[in-house]
Amino acid sequence: MTHRLHADGVTLCYEARTIATDLSLAIPDGAFTVIVGPNACGKSTLLRALARLLAPRRGQVILDGKPIAERSAKEVARRLGLLPQTATAPDGITVADLVARGRYPHQSFLRQWSRADAQAVAEAMAATGVAGLADRPVDELSGGQRQRVWIAMVLAQETPLLLLDEPTTFLDIAHQIDLLDLLAALNAEGRTVVAVLHDLNQACRYASHLVAMRSGAILAQGSPSRIVTPDLVERVFGLPCVVIDDPVSGTPLIVPRGRKDARPQEVVP
Repeated sequence: MTHRLHADGVTLCYEARTIATDLSLAIPDGAFTVIVGPNACGKSTLLRALARLLAPRRGQVILDGKPIAERSAKEVARRLGLLPQTATAPDGITVADLVARGRYPHQSFLRQWSRADAQAVAEAMAATGVAGLADRPVDELSGGQRQRVWIAMVLAQETPLLLLDEPTTFLDIAHQIDLLDLLAALNAEGRTVVAVLHDLNQACRYASHLVAMRSGAILAQGSPSRIVTPDLVERVFGLPCVVIDDPVSGTPLIVPRGRKDARPQEVVP
């Protein structure tokens, strides 16, 4: 198995606060990798380091055989597309103009806007269902619509690696499934996809490689069918559960047991 992107013994910090120490992770090429774990366990911090947005205190991130810190921002953006957890658009910018910014890494003084750029933008907007919003200002859209526009911008980059931090945020359940189906289709076409997800059942259904984190450490990784057990779910999330086969996909389906004292009490008339 080859790995275009990997972190080697990284220590990740925000000023004096250490999030992860001596953390290593190799992203399998051609896989749909999903990172799961409880809030504040280091998932988004790790993704930021993999995308060159956070420099490790120690260790390094390697992209295509070279430390990512030694590559220019534009060079990284031609190889890796990132959807951060929070993104802000310039006031008044339209959907089409924002998505078109995904083509910036492919342009230079000698290579200006081309037919290929226009086609990439049109295909990205069609794939995310925002083509009909092309002339609308982004700041007038709903949260779910804005999220799909940002995803379209990342798709327009046409990078072989896609990193997405909680991409289903603000989306209703139908649009969540549409987006995950789209990412699965892109993965089937050859793109390497890495996503942070909160919904463990969605992660199990779509991931070919699952990474389970807690307190800045990786507790398990591998195919969901191999690593997802009631013991792992309780160790990672503190959640007692049973794990059954999803009746649709056959992947692990987590059913919480809940607390006995949280059950509704019978009302006696």
